[in-house]
Amino acid sequence: MSSVDIGIDLGTANTIITIGGKGIVVDEPSVVAYDKKKHQVLAVGAEAYKMLGRTPEYIIAVKPLKDGVISDNDTAEAMVAAFIRKVSSSMMLKPRIILCVPSLITDVENRAVIEAALSAGARKVFIIKEPIAALIGAGVDISKAKGAMVVDIGGGTTDIAVTSFNGIVQDTSIKMAGNKLDEAIIKYISAKYKIIIGEKTAEQAKMQIANVFDPDENKKMIVKGRHLLRGLPQSLEISEVDIYEAVIDHVNEIIAGVKNVLERTPPELVGDILASGIVLTGGGALLNGLDKLIQKVIGAPCYVADDALKCVAKGVEAAFNLSDELLDGFEKISLYRYK
Repeated sequence: MSSVDIGIDLGTANTIITIGGKGIVVDEPSVVAYDKKKHQVLAVGAEAYKMLGRTPEYIIAVKPLKDGVISDNDTAEAMVAAFIRKVSSSMMLKPRIILCVPSLITDVENRAVIEAALSAGARKVFIIKEPIAALIGAGVDISKAKGAMVVDIGGGTTDIAVTSFNGIVQDTSIKMAGNKLDEAIIKYISAKYKIIIGEKTAEQAKMQIANVFDPDENKKMIVKGRHLLRGLPQSLEISEVDIYEAVIDHVNEIIAGVKNVLERTPPELVGDILASGIVLTGGGALLNGLDKLIQKVIGAPCYVADDALKCVAKGVEAAFNLSDELLDGFEKISLYRYK
C-alpha cells in the first residue's frame, strides 16, 4: 500500500483516518466548530468537541452526522476536507482516498464527501460500504463463494450484511446503535428514579455494568446527576438489571434486523453462517452479553471480532490492496462526474 493512500471511516461518533504504512493516525470525534462571522472552520475533531455547548452565538460546534447519515452537508464536507489536509499536508504526491460511508448515505451526501476529498487534493477517490470494510478488518476472507455475516454496531446505525464471493448478498441498516442505547438509559433513570444524568454518564454505565444476557442485580455502580423535581445534585446506585431493562427492547431491534437479513438469505449461505458464525464489530459489539444473546436467539455461533472498535478502519486501510477483487460495496469514483 502506497504511503499516499488515505482511508477515512466517517462515523457518527468518531472519524478514523489511516495512512498506508502508518496505520491509524487520527481517531477523533466527528465534530466541527465553525465561525459564522468569518465563514471559516475553527476546529475539527477533539478540539471542536471541547467547544460543544460552550461557544458564543456566532460560533457553532456541531456533529454533521446523525443516526448514521449526514445531517449537514456543508459542515460534513468541511470536516472531511480539514481532516484530510491535517494528515496530508506534508505529502509531495496527491493521495488516493477511500471513504467508508454509512449504508444509508444518499447520492447528494455521497457527492458532498467526495467533493470534500477532491477539494483536499485527492488523486483518486473510492467509496466502500461499512459492512464490507468491517469484515475485511475482522480478518474474514470474503473472496470465497461462502457466506459470511457481520453485525457492525456503531454510534448511529447498525449495519447487517451477508457476503459471498466479494459481494453483498443481503444487507440492511437500522437506526439503532450506541447513541440510542445511551438515550434509553437516560430516559429509564429519569422515569424510574427521577434523576437526570448526562450522555457521558449513561455511556459509562453502559460500558461498566451492562449485561443483556444474564444481568446480576448485585453488580452495581454509582451515577451522579440532578434530581428532576428538586433540581439539586444527587448520587444514585444502579445495577445491571436497571441497564438491562433500559436497553433490552432496543437490543431486540438489532436482533430483529439480523433475523430479517437471514430470512432473505439463500439457504446454502445460511448453512455457511451456521458453521462459521456471526461476526460482531463496532463499539456496540462490546456490549456485555450481546454475542451470547444473539447466539441463543438466532441459533448460530456469534463472536466479537478482535479490536472490534477499529475493524472498519483496518478494513478501509486493507481495501486498497483488494480494489481489483471487490465486486460489490466498493466503488471507484469517476472523478470527472464531480468536476
